[in-house]
Amino acid sequence: MTATNDIRRSFLDYFGSAGHQIVPSAPLVPQNDPTLMFVNAGMVPFKNVFTGLETRPYSTATSSQKCVRAGGKHNDLDNVGYTARHHTFFEMLGNFSFGDYFKEQAITHAWTLLTKEWGLPADRLTATVFHTDDQAFDLWKKIAGLPDHRIIRIPTKDNFWAMGSDGPCGPCSEIFYDHGEHIAGGPPGSPDEDGDRFVEIWNLVFMQHVQEADAIVGDLPRPSIDTGMGLERVAAVLQGVTDNYDTDTFKALIAASGALTHTHTAGDNQASHRVIADHLRCSGFLVADGVLPANEGRGYVLRRIMRRAMRHAHLLGAKEPLMHRLVPALVAEMGVAYPELIRAQPLIEATLRQEETRFRQTLDKGLRLLDDATTGMRPGDTLSGDTAFRLYDTYGFPYDLTEDALRAQDFKVDRTGFDAAMAEQKRAARAAWKGSGAKASDELWFDLVEEVGATEFTGYSSDVGEGVVLALIKDGTRVDHAGIGDTVDVIVNQTPFYGESGGQVGDAGLISSDNGVRADVAETSKQLGKLFVHHATIAAGELKVGDTVKLAIDVARRAAIRANHSATHLLHEALRQKIGTHVAQKGSLVAPERLRFDVSHNSAMTSEELAEAERAVNAQIRRNGSVETRLMTPDEAIAEGAMALFGEKYGDEVRVVSMGAEDDGKTYSIELCGGTHVRALGDIGVFKIVGESAVSSGVRRVEALTGEAARQWLNARDEKLREAAATLKASPDEVPARVAALVEDRRRLERELAEAKKALALGGGSGGAAAGPETVGGVGFVGQVLDGFEAKGLRGAVDEAKARVGSGVAALVAVNDGRASVAVGVTGDLVGKISAVELLRQAVAVLGGQGGGGRPDMAQGGGPDGDKAADAIAAIRAALEARTVAA
Repeated sequence: MTATNDIRRSFLDYFGSAGHQIVPSAPLVPQNDPTLMFVNAGMVPFKNVFTGLETRPYSTATSSQKCVRAGGKHNDLDNVGYTARHHTFFEMLGNFSFGDYFKEQAITHAWTLLTKEWGLPADRLTATVFHTDDQAFDLWKKIAGLPDHRIIRIPTKDNFWAMGSDGPCGPCSEIFYDHGEHIAGGPPGSPDEDGDRFVEIWNLVFMQHVQEADAIVGDLPRPSIDTGMGLERVAAVLQGVTDNYDTDTFKALIAASGALTHTHTAGDNQASHRVIADHLRCSGFLVADGVLPANEGRGYVLRRIMRRAMRHAHLLGAKEPLMHRLVPALVAEMGVAYPELIRAQPLIEATLRQEETRFRQTLDKGLRLLDDATTGMRPGDTLSGDTAFRLYDTYGFPYDLTEDALRAQDFKVDRTGFDAAMAEQKRAARAAWKGSGAKASDELWFDLVEEVGATEFTGYSSDVGEGVVLALIKDGTRVDHAGIGDTVDVIVNQTPFYGESGGQVGDAGLISSDNGVRADVAETSKQLGKLFVHHATIAAGELKVGDTVKLAIDVARRAAIRANHSATHLLHEALRQKIGTHVAQKGSLVAPERLRFDVSHNSAMTSEELAEAERAVNAQIRRNGSVETRLMTPDEAIAEGAMALFGEKYGDEVRVVSMGAEDDGKTYSIELCGGTHVRALGDIGVFKIVGESAVSSGVRRVEALTGEAARQWLNARDEKLREAAATLKASPDEVPARVAALVEDRRRLERELAEAKKALALGGGSGGAAAGPETVGGVGFVGQVLDGFEAKGLRGAVDEAKARVGSGVAALVAVNDGRASVAVGVTGDLVGKISAVELLRQAVAVLGGQGGGGRPDMAQGGGPDGDKAADAIAAIRAALEARTVAA
């Protein structure tokens, strides 16, 4: 029982048999804590349970939680690859008690599992306690029989844990494993505690106090337990190694990296292979949990991690993208425990391949800039912040990648200068932003929610309703009334107006009252997920806080929105069936006139794939199946096969929308959704895909129409077809064949025209040269200007001109739309004596161009000054004459 997968299973089974609910790992993106970039500890998914904001049907739990520490306050990225125990991704084993058992049982469980279940020698274990926690000290003596010198009192905050400055807190007790005297280091609390001899394997947090402003103000009424054990650390202990990277999972990934790069995995290569293995795990799990590379937020952290690994692959000599080829090894090691890796494997591989391909396009240039900038620097010197920012801004080097690249040479980077350059760029961007008018601040929305509570939405069952005006906001400030012409935000206690969310636009309509108020609602938004805000203009009367009003949505507009929203659900399922189950919604727009649906997919969808998806949707519409909505718990919904959208936060009760039917009678689509939908699929009318495009790396966008909008689009296409048929003097059915014939005729004529122009080029032209070869500088020369000749035909024309010359130089300049293209050819017997590239440069300079190149016998370039074409020929002639003089 030393394999990492077995250790994880054993931990969960132990606590499961002890009555704990085994809870699957939450996604890496926190669902209940907007202050965190990623889940970074096992207790994060239970935070609201500990604080009392959430209740669950169990009082004890255990989990193996995926964690990432690579951004913000908790950031281990810089150390990964260079130490024995730092990782960006790790697994946290934990057991939790929510007011159930406390210190004695927590210590008993820990000691039993470590010494009896796993067989760790008791004399290798040491415990620490907070220096005033006499109870924990006594319990370790009673339960484990530890002598006093192996129960170490720690007076620092290392042994006291708090959930922020306010909230639950309490002392900790950490368990350390002693690797033995042959390893350097001392016990916790000693001057050399940072050595590798004693390694912390488990932290038991005894949440027993409440604090405010970092000061303890009382005791929790129901003390709780939160423990955390790093799986990678305990695996190292149980496998008899002192380095996490020598455990089975990492050894397998590092071996795969060595095999694919054909390099040794020790010595100078060790750090690079370790970085690749760690970052592969982190990248794979983040992509599987819905994070994609981006230029900000979580996506940028992922991009930093990916690119750091990709630079190390470059250091190992990888000439082609490597990371995606390691994904099968990751799935083999961890896919059984985390099936999401298996489901997302195609997306993970494609995302890594595309990101590495893109980064390699700028990597070499950035490294050259870095080499130039560090030339002459000595160990301890600092690279300027401006240079680091240029590497970031132009070549895609995250700051920490630049730091990592300079680590081996002991160079530093000016972080302050980098931040200043970044701030200046942002300041300039803000100055260029015109804004969209004053809006209420977040503080105002928070204050309103606290004051008036959440808006009750009644629009699922009714298009009209009554409500009381609770607040009016004008230009970001609360007011008590609004008159004709005023544009205000109206908050009522209940409304049939849907607030924009989940991709569905908000409703429009009318607010009115018996005392003559009429307010036209242009749109409705939702703030803080609770407050429905009607953006309205007063057309008649005076609207006041406290008024009772009637609310009526635009029914026709809502009907079109319903149709488009239901169509997105059908499209989602159709794409999953036709393209693959990796397809997941990444965004949507459900508007009355159209729908837009963004999905995870790494290549353009083919016309046949789109046609098959469209046919599948229309088949469901023709069947006119019912649309059903039910309320249930999230777990019940997922158990029934409902698709939950990543990043959405669901409460204790969710709304499940089911629609359509397969041939075998099974429901076609089941999704968690808070939007509005048709009652029967036939209400959609017809579905037509009108566009497919890329949104960002790994995300494709499908645009479609339904109902009347689709009918109008199809009618417009039909009208264009009739117009084309009339122009061609053919029936609509004959148009494709006629067009194909015209295209072929055009191609034939273009070929004939090109041949004619080539013949003209070789038989006469302008530029100061006769039609036949002349002698310039002792060699044969043909030089001509060809008006209207296509640049792509120049090389062929020059080859034929060279054949006419026999021995010499041919130079032709084609002029089109004022721009000149020039090609110069030298016959084989003169290569080595005359360079076509050197002659070309003379002509390009006259034409106002730059560069151009080729081989000694054939070179091509151009410039914007087509009116100097004759001068370009003259420049080549002069260069040949100068060659004679020089000779």
